Amino acid sequence: MSGVPRRVRIVEVGPRDGLQNEKAIIPAATKVELVNRLSRTGLRTIEATSFVSPKWVPQLADAAEVFAAIDKRPGVRYPVLVPNEQGYDRAHAAGAREVAVFSAASEMFNRKNINASIDESIERFLPVMEKARAHGVAVRGYVSTVLGCPYQGEVPLRDVVRVASRMHALGCYEISLGDTIGIGTPGKARAMLRAVAGDVPIEALAVHFHDTRGQALANVLACLEEGVAVVDSSVSGTGGCPYAKGATGNVASEDVVYMLEGMGIDTGIDLPALIETGLWLSSQLGHETASKVARASIG
Repeated sequence: MSGVPRRVRIVEVGPRDGLQNEKAIIPAATKVELVNRLSRTGLRTIEATSFVSPKWVPQLADAAEVFAAIDKRPGVRYPVLVPNEQGYDRAHAAGAREVAVFSAASEMFNRKNINASIDESIERFLPVMEKARAHGVAVRGYVSTVLGCPYQGEVPLRDVVRVASRMHALGCYEISLGDTIGIGTPGKARAMLRAVAGDVPIEALAVHFHDTRGQALANVLACLEEGVAVVDSSVSGTGGCPYAKGATGNVASEDVVYMLEGMGIDTGIDLPALIETGLWLSSQLGHETASKVARASIG
């Protein structure tokens, strides 16, 4: 065990991962306001949007408009998700200085989700890596289904390690390991992380847990104990995987920060401001916040 870090960086994915599955189209002005509010909480990394095809994710068809309108604060990074070279070109034209690419550790999930094998999905972002290097743009990598797949069930650890290590070798400065359907438990999360950390430095790893079965905070804690110092989360617990039965959203940022503060771990985040932002967002979306800490604050 590496020991719990003294400081943890939260990667806020609410504006992208949190909103992309909302059924009602959210006005661009609301998305911009969300990012601006999050920027004022002390968060240092906020995934702003995704330059995917509007055909596949209509909710984020306004990516260029939103990204241009954000009040970009000094010291805050605003990465955007890109699925391929065309998405990268749109993101770069919009002024993005950091992008994220993604693949899955499950062959079946990749084929069902993007109609490509793992190797084919990685081939698609090779031109992205090349252009990003030329432009001085940082690239983060997501590996999904690291603890299980809705189609194939168990995902062998060797497949998770292979995909994560390849993405890191290609130039992704950080690899986010995602339990896409929220099926993991602490022991499995710890074993998965240890396996990947055998090939990729722990400093280059992040964790991304969905709370479908109420295990996300426990999984985060297990990974913190292994030395991970970067955690993805979503304000108000928004999001969720459309392929997971009963899927709730990502682990709520408010709940992660509350836990970390209780452990004496520094995040640099103003928790009351984050709670206020989450409550504002839930009112905009028309449904109750999924953050237990936020719920407790109002009643």
